[in-house]
Amino acid sequence: MTENALPAAPRPAALIFIFVTVALDMLAMGVIIPVFPKLVVEMAGNMTDGAAIFGWFGASWAAMQFFASPLLGMLSDRFGRRPVILISNFGLGFDYVLMALAPNLIWLFVGRLISGVTAASLSCANAYIADVLPPERRAAGFGMLGAAFGLGFVLGPAIGGLLGGLDPRLPFWCAAGISLANAVYGLFVLPESLLPQNRSPFAWTKANPFTSLLRMRRYRGLTGLLSACFLRFIAHGSLTSAFVLYTTYRYGFSERELGLSLALIGVLSAIVEGGLTRPVVKFLGARVTFMVGSCFGIIGFGLMAFAADVMVFLAALPFLALWGLARPATQELMTDRVSASEQGQLQGTISSLLGVSGLIAPLLFTRVFSASIDPTAGLHLPGAPFLVAGVLLVGSLAVALIAIRRDVQPLTPSSATP
Repeated sequence: MTENALPAAPRPAALIFIFVTVALDMLAMGVIIPVFPKLVVEMAGNMTDGAAIFGWFGASWAAMQFFASPLLGMLSDRFGRRPVILISNFGLGFDYVLMALAPNLIWLFVGRLISGVTAASLSCANAYIADVLPPERRAAGFGMLGAAFGLGFVLGPAIGGLLGGLDPRLPFWCAAGISLANAVYGLFVLPESLLPQNRSPFAWTKANPFTSLLRMRRYRGLTGLLSACFLRFIAHGSLTSAFVLYTTYRYGFSERELGLSLALIGVLSAIVEGGLTRPVVKFLGARVTFMVGSCFGIIGFGLMAFAADVMVFLAALPFLALWGLARPATQELMTDRVSASEQGQLQGTISSLLGVSGLIAPLLFTRVFSASIDPTAGLHLPGAPFLVAGVLLVGSLAVALIAIRRDVQPLTPSSATP
């Protein structure tokens, strides 16, 4: 069997478990969204201090993702995907218990740091898909994970809002139960996906997120695709950072309207990534699908930036959902360029870039929004954050086109230049 050989036939239950794992991880995270900021403010004693502290919670979570993702990716390349995924699921469950019982901000902060580490295991789910599916089916597999992400994002905040109305700690207990139940289920249905001959030795230098990024330069065309991913991640951060501020300021959205609009985005994203990705990639190919999806995202952000009324704003949401075609297509383009023994490291590197974008995006887009509505400024443009996001997507598309301007054969470590 060659180095890039795949396991004979992945059990359907295993792929279902990976789908369920991502969906439940997102559901567990989403469940605490409506109550977590309120709990921080309550512990801080006032809104001003609570808001500042909550910002540090978000930045610290992203920082833990950045440093933990390549480490978990390397561990999964050495010991296999199964133990890393299961240990992370158990860890996430017990971490939610810790946050449910946290008596003060210090313990809540510790819990948030741990969740940043355990949530980084999502890179192993992507590596699992790359292990068990042939190249021509990987985009569909990554699209399936995107649909799971969207499903959890739709259901989580809705459930959390209902439970939080009963007790602000109840969503944390719910999230703990979801994560632990999924981990126990995985003990029985999840086989190992990484063949022994495809495993690579662990080295701390490889687990360093900065070293991990440099190591990926060995594969031709990959640096440009990772750069395009990074710009896309920052652009996506405009939605999590400025969406609520923008819609409240410009359209006067209530909490109910905000919840419905976020749910609509999640539903549309799940439809696109779960239902459209496979046939579109099969028909157009990964490269063209990436370009088409990026163009949809640029159009969507442009409409949002200049939407004078709610109807135009709502019309932008399907375009943003179709932007989701670009993500699994990019994943396929990148996994095709990396050897089987380093798929986990690649996914860890991608997650690290996501973590860095999580540090940059909130500061960037909230400052842009604040400046765009400042009455002393010369230009009043509340949609400026989404205009900036659209420009970043243009840059992402341009960088990726340079990287994939010609077909590139995947390189193995032995043929790559150190």
